[in-house]
Amino acid sequence: MTIAIDGAALLDDVEAFHRRFNVFPHEAAYVAVVLWDAHAHLLDCFDSTPRIAFLSPEPGSGKSRALEIADTLVPQPMTAVNASAAALFRAVSGPSGRPTILFDEIDTIFGPKAGDNEELRGFLNAGHRRTGVTYRCIGDGGNQTVQAFPSYCAVAVAGLGSLPDTIMTRSVIIRMRRKGVNEHVEPYRARIHEAEGHRLRDRLAQWAEQVRAQVVEAWPEMPDGVTDRPADVWEPLLAVADAAGGVWPHRAREACVALVKASRANDKGSLGVRLLTDLRDHVMVGIDRLPTVAILDRLNALDDAPWADLGGKPLDNRRLSRMLAEYMTADNEPITSRNIKTAGSVLKGYYAADLHDAWSRYCPPPPESPLPPLPGTENVT
Repeated sequence: MTIAIDGAALLDDVEAFHRRFNVFPHEAAYVAVVLWDAHAHLLDCFDSTPRIAFLSPEPGSGKSRALEIADTLVPQPMTAVNASAAALFRAVSGPSGRPTILFDEIDTIFGPKAGDNEELRGFLNAGHRRTGVTYRCIGDGGNQTVQAFPSYCAVAVAGLGSLPDTIMTRSVIIRMRRKGVNEHVEPYRARIHEAEGHRLRDRLAQWAEQVRAQVVEAWPEMPDGVTDRPADVWEPLLAVADAAGGVWPHRAREACVALVKASRANDKGSLGVRLLTDLRDHVMVGIDRLPTVAILDRLNALDDAPWADLGGKPLDNRRLSRMLAEYMTADNEPITSRNIKTAGSVLKGYYAADLHDAWSRYCPPPPESPLPPLPGTENVT
């Protein structure tokens, strides 16, 4: 007779294991990581799988250790560093079964000096969906045929800096930082602690079999304001939390709201969206029109903005015009400069009315008020 496993207690144990060796930046991160570990055992129950990304501005922030602990908890872990797309899609479609890919030092693949690596980016994007496949030609010479390789698999990544936008929007982002002087963890020793993680992994696998039918039929309720791609990312994690019960459904939704808000606050999107956002939030605040020369002066003077150094040159009127022309006004016309009458002259410039539609469609919510603190950080100074 199979003894039913208490899912909430099991997730508590997985969280306690992470806390022994990992310092995450806030409570929401622990919740998300634990739910991601568990969801990897239920992958076939979901239409999509979120990537989890441990990112930091500097080395020594605990990213690799986070992957190392996850390695002991997920099914068929495959640790990758500088792996090619070909190696990964063959591993995912191979006879040994679907691995859980733990990709360390991913900044060497997508960093500023690494190029675009479109093939690997395509694999990671396609594998987000259960229907995702990667097509390759098989055979020699004129005897080649097109074969579809399944790409669907759970992926965790770690690296410095950021990731391509298409991967970021499919990910739960954990922004790691170096341990503070008052933060301590237990030294991880694989010979000692790996077996402990494997016992938790086996319990997760047994629990997953017990709740599989429940999870397949689940349509978890999303927190207010979580829609579209963020809802795709969080739906599997919330389904796991609901199946576990106890405090986990509540904690999962608190973590979802906190991390989605944090990602939106940090997300400037593409360079075009960054331009639109800076125009709205810093350049044309309370102004209905502004000459191009004044817009460029204000943009190029912004701190922590790219406009003063775009490939070694500041943003000029031609590039500004090209970038804004990619977006439309409310009348479905490209945004272009128009005449602005000033004292004694007429200058070319832009009207806020022409930008309003693009602002509403593409920009993150305006910073009307500070974001609430992430759970567990309210009293941190």
